[in-house]
Amino acid sequence: MRAYTDVISGKTHFFDSSEPYTTEFGAELPSLRVAYRTWGTLNAERDNVILVCHALTGSADADGWWEGMFSRGGAFDETTDFIICSNVLGSCYGSTGPVSLNSLTGKNYGPDFPLITIRDMVHVQRRLLAGLGIDRVKLAVGASLGGMQVLEWGMLYPEVVQSLMAMGASGRHSAWCIAQSEAQRQAIYADRDWNGGWYTREQPPAAGLAAARMMAMCTYRSFENFQTRFGRELQKGTTFKAESYLHHQGRKLVERFDANTYITLTRAMDMHDLGRGRGVYEEVLGSMPMPVEILSINSDVLYPKEEQEELARFIPKSSILYLDEPYGHDAFLIDVEKVSRMVREFLDGRAVEEHSAA
Repeated sequence: MRAYTDVISGKTHFFDSSEPYTTEFGAELPSLRVAYRTWGTLNAERDNVILVCHALTGSADADGWWEGMFSRGGAFDETTDFIICSNVLGSCYGSTGPVSLNSLTGKNYGPDFPLITIRDMVHVQRRLLAGLGIDRVKLAVGASLGGMQVLEWGMLYPEVVQSLMAMGASGRHSAWCIAQSEAQRQAIYADRDWNGGWYTREQPPAAGLAAARMMAMCTYRSFENFQTRFGRELQKGTTFKAESYLHHQGRKLVERFDANTYITLTRAMDMHDLGRGRGVYEEVLGSMPMPVEILSINSDVLYPKEEQEELARFIPKSSILYLDEPYGHDAFLIDVEKVSRMVREFLDGRAVEEHSAA
């Protein structure tokens, strides 16, 4: 098994740490590698940093999957900001994960890769930033799994991150989301090529991973979006356009993503709970000290607006925005012009507030 280097940008940098890392649940990784990208220039004060956190099947290549966010005067302005995005721990795009070589065994981790959490992802990101000499982040921003990381940044490193913008995310994974994740994992396990997780990239559990992606796509969009886009139209013969779309999305993911990685990251999402080990959930949210902007997507069936409203209700310096679009959970990737404007307005508002307080 090799890392998915053929789908990683040639502009990717790699941070290697020989210091062992102990996960939240006590497993030890003997070393770490983190793949990351940067845009713009770090200023002399090292305080113009924007940290972008990616979603489930994303990568460090934020200028690819969130291209419209990069522009002069937009969310990520390379003329003024230093933007950094790292591939999360457990992923397959260059950072330590199931496809990585385990130096203790001489083979890839595969299904032996330990259970990790969102907190582990953030701790590893912090190690990366420390290695780059960065101790101050003016904004951490992300959606879905990325939004979960953003919220954990606020809990784990409040002395580093100055403001947060979490989109389409909850403070703890719901039973609804856990059930969706488990159904998708079972589709992978049921594939005849699963082999207990000890497959090769040349013969992966393709049908299972494709089916998992097809299930997920039904929760990333909405009833209205599917109805408007596909209706009951036939692609050819007796195949509906909605069917064809799902099969296309399944094939695309199989070409670029690893099944063990999918299992690792969905389990990490299921473990997401800001209150775990910290106390009463509402009181934990109340301890978050920095300004937090929360973006809720009205048509999101995976993370409904009630979850974002709960965050806004208990986080002291929070505000909430609504993206009223029919696209479902993926609206943050689709209506990018509006999302970019919201991020920049939040950043500019924070700058004015800091200037007034000085």
